[in-house]
Amino acid sequence: MRLTTSHRWIGRKWRPRLATVVVAILILVMALPLVGLFFFRLYENQLIRQTEAELIAQGAAIAAIYARDVRDAGISTDKLGAPMPASRGNVNYPYLPIEPSLDLASDAILPTRSAGQAATIDPAFAAIGARLSGILDATQKTTLAGFRLLDPRGVVIAGRDEVGQSLAEVPEVQEALAGRYASELRLRIPDQPTPPLYSVSRGTRVRVFVAMPAVVDGHVAGVVYVSRTPNNIVKHLYGERGKVTAAAIAILGGTLLIGLVFLRTVSRPIYALIDRTQRIAAGERDAIRPLDHHGTREMAELSAAFLDMAEKLQARSDSIQTFATHVSHELKSPLTAIQGAAELLRDSGAAMDDAERRRFSNNIVTDAGRLNLLVRRLLDLARAENRAPSGEITSISAALPVDSRLAVRVEAGGDTSLRMSTENAAIVLTNLIDNSARHGATLVSITTTSIDGKARILIDDDGAGISPSNRARIFEPFFTTRRESGGTGMGLGIVLALLKAHDGTIRLVDSETGTRFEIILPAA
Repeated sequence: MRLTTSHRWIGRKWRPRLATVVVAILILVMALPLVGLFFFRLYENQLIRQTEAELIAQGAAIAAIYARDVRDAGISTDKLGAPMPASRGNVNYPYLPIEPSLDLASDAILPTRSAGQAATIDPAFAAIGARLSGILDATQKTTLAGFRLLDPRGVVIAGRDEVGQSLAEVPEVQEALAGRYASELRLRIPDQPTPPLYSVSRGTRVRVFVAMPAVVDGHVAGVVYVSRTPNNIVKHLYGERGKVTAAAIAILGGTLLIGLVFLRTVSRPIYALIDRTQRIAAGERDAIRPLDHHGTREMAELSAAFLDMAEKLQARSDSIQTFATHVSHELKSPLTAIQGAAELLRDSGAAMDDAERRRFSNNIVTDAGRLNLLVRRLLDLARAENRAPSGEITSISAALPVDSRLAVRVEAGGDTSLRMSTENAAIVLTNLIDNSARHGATLVSITTTSIDGKARILIDDDGAGISPSNRARIFEPFFTTRRESGGTGMGLGIVLALLKAHDGTIRLVDSETGTRFEIILPAA
């Protein structure tokens, strides 16, 4: 498979299309709110910890009230439960803070708590439970937590429908009866249908259970068993589903708006510029014109730069075509003359006398010399067009030719520094002085002035001047009025090319006598 020139430069590496990148960015923008759902897990775990901390506080308060009532009732130690385990290395003594420890991500969610077993209640504990039932009910109305008050054997003495039932087989209750705080996550029993959106959340299906031992005289006097369903963000979102839907529509609309703006300001102008380049490459001259819509300032600047480059390339192509036509014409005349003279000498040379043969031989030598001169001048022109600025500095005085054909006088500014090498400046001056000498001048005057970082050089001669009809053509390649005397018409073309290569200009200006050229060059 052959690659075009552009493909060889770009390479065969896969690159996404601009439209693909835009679509991917838009999908990412729309997905960002959905990705946020995964962070709900962290927030849900924080809600679990917050709920556990609140239940610890409530359980500790109820346990303190219960322990006070047990002491006031004078219940003997033998009716209390297990002794509290020794607290070793407690740096906070006499304080015993309990930190929330549940983790929704790592802790197992236990099944729903099983129903208690029927059991008998010690009358002393039953009386305490009856007194505290009102406090538990009032607290539940505010905190929405479920309270169960258990005696030292794990029998519920206060707690609505489960009074008289034993919960001693529940794992967290067993831990509390042994004098250790315990908490668990259990599946909750929903009191209403589960919304479909709850399926994305793990924290919406659980209930937090906390078992807090109540201590009297170093023994477990009972357990405060508290539970509550934690708050969750999904429930809030489901309750605000109308607003969530509106937000989703706004996000979708905003994304589409971003896509349309991007399409109009970036994508469409780029594709239009690509189409324009293909048309220009196919040779459509009418394609070199501004785009109908640029979108952004950068795109307008890129388009302008590209069209400017295309215009310059087109102009250079036209110039090369014209130059090639001129070259072929200039070379064709002497070649034809040489060929004709050579054929005559070959076919009729024996019948010619010495004078005729010498005349045709001289014609061949003269035309061959003209061909040689044209070739040398073409090489000089090519070198002039490719002479990049070298960074050297010179002056008019330093660049003046030593053996000039006529008198040269520097009127002013001979020491003004020019951003050009001495060799290149000498080529410019030599061609101009030679051109003046060929048109009958005897004196060339040079005046240099500096204005705003530019050197203005005026070159005057006292020759015959240039006729008005020829003034517009003097810089055309091969244009000359001295063709019979060997002129090639390349001298001023070489000067123009060399000055352009150094960011300079040259033009013919009006003069009362002779010829005057104005050169503008960067000054050092």
